[in-house]
Amino acid sequence: MAARPSGGENRLVSLPLSRIRVIMKSSPEVSSINQDALFLTARATELFVQYLASYSYKHGRGKEKRALTYSDLSHTAEECETFQFLADILPKKILASKYLKMLEKEKRDGGVKEEEEEEDESEDEDAES
Repeated sequence: MAARPSGGENRLVSLPLSRIRVIMKSSPEVSSINQDALFLTARATELFVQYLASYSYKHGRGKEKRALTYSDLSHTAEECETFQFLADILPKKILASKYLKMLEKEKRDGGVKEEEEEEDESEDEDAES
């Protein structure tokens, strides 16, 4: 049986337990939260974040700069299969100007594709006639 975390054991976690309780209670399936479950969730979260940070540091460019950067984290989320579920949360940063160019290109390509589809449809109708 797991030991019940006492007030002193709260110091074993850095994350605020009250915030974690609020997040856990935001789920409609959760009615009450056991102190052991709250403590273990906080500790598991800390270990996960620590692992993500160390993995990103080791496999990123931050090692050269002796710093962990957002781009290291986003690269890890995109490239490592273990962390791919974070790809939407840690997207690669792009400049607004690049994003606008991408939108314009999509618009142009989308417009061309729509015209091609209309032509294909009219050709199919002509062939059926």
